[in-house]
Amino acid sequence: MNYVRPALVMTVLLTLITGVAYPLLTTGVSELVFRQQATGSLIKDGGNKVIGSELIGQNFTRNDYFWGRPSVTSDSPYNPMASGGSNLAASNPALDQAVKDRVAMLRKANPQSPAAVPVDLVTASASGLDPQISVEAAQWQAPRIATARGLPLAQVNKLIDDNTSSPLIGYLGPDVVNVLGLNLALDELKAN
Repeated sequence: MNYVRPALVMTVLLTLITGVAYPLLTTGVSELVFRQQATGSLIKDGGNKVIGSELIGQNFTRNDYFWGRPSVTSDSPYNPMASGGSNLAASNPALDQAVKDRVAMLRKANPQSPAAVPVDLVTASASGLDPQISVEAAQWQAPRIATARGLPLAQVNKLIDDNTSSPLIGYLGPDVVNVLGLNLALDELKAN
C-alpha cells in the first residue's frame, strides 16, 4: 500500500495537469493569440458562410477554375476525415496508370499548355489534402483559365503572382499558390 497510494495520486495529478490543464491552457492561448489558425484557418464569403479552409484543398473541376493536386482520400476527394496517401509504391503499375490517366486528362483540358505537365498536378501528396500547387502548375493552367473566362493571359498570370506565397525561409521549399484563394480572386475579378 505504501507504493500504490503515491502512484495513484501521481497518476491522477499528472492526468489532470497533462490531460486537462495543459490542453485548456494551450487552447486558450491559441484562441487569443492565433484566432484564425486556431479555428481552422477558415475562409468565409461576404457573410458568415464558411466556403473552405486555407489548409485543406477542394475538388475544383470546372474549366474556369484552377485545379489542385489529386486527392486520394478514401471515399471522396479532400476528405479530412480520411486523410492519407494511396500508399502505392513507385514501382506499382496502378500508380503508373493513374499518373498516365491524369496526364492525358490534363492535356485534353489544357491543349494550349506545354506538353510537360507539372508533377504536382498528377501526383497526390501524402495527406491527400494539399491546398497549394506550385507556381509552375498554376501558370501551366493559366491559358485554360484565360480562355474560359475571356481574360487576357497576362491578367491571369498577374493574379497568380499576386497570390503566390513564399516559404518563411527561402530555401525550405518552393513558392506555392493556394488554389482556393486563387479561385476566389478569379471570382472577385469577375464581380468587379
